[in-house]
Order: sequence, then C-alpha cells, then structure tokens
Amino acid sequence: MTQRSFCLITSILFLLMALLHAVRLLQGWQVTIGGAVVPIWVRCIGLAIAGFLAYEGFLLSKTPTR
Repeated sequence: MTQRSFCLITSILFLLMALLHAVRLLQGWQVTIGGAVVPIWVRCIGLAIAGFLAYEGFLLSKTPTR
C-alpha cells in the first residue's frame, strides 16, 4: 500500500465519521455511555476533529510523491 492510498483510505474513513457526527447532531440522537448522556458540545468537538483529519488526509493524498 502506498502512502497516497493510505491517506486516501483513512481520509474517507474520517469523512464517514464526520458525516455520522453531523447526522447525529441534526437528528438529535443521544449517545449514552455507562448510563450518562454525552453532551452536545462533545459531539461538536468530535465532528470538528473528524472533519479536520479528513481534510488534512485529502490534502496529503493529493501531494505529489517523489
């Protein structure tokens, strides 16, 4: 597996995670861990991190290799 394909595959996975976070926020689905409901601000941070990692991965997959 080349570095470019690795970056592309992981970027797609992070994009899917970001989309799932966005859908959860829009639909109002709650996440419960050990009986405690995860607050919305934690989900927003998850969306931002997953989106950023997807963006950076797509940038890295487009850079020319030597």
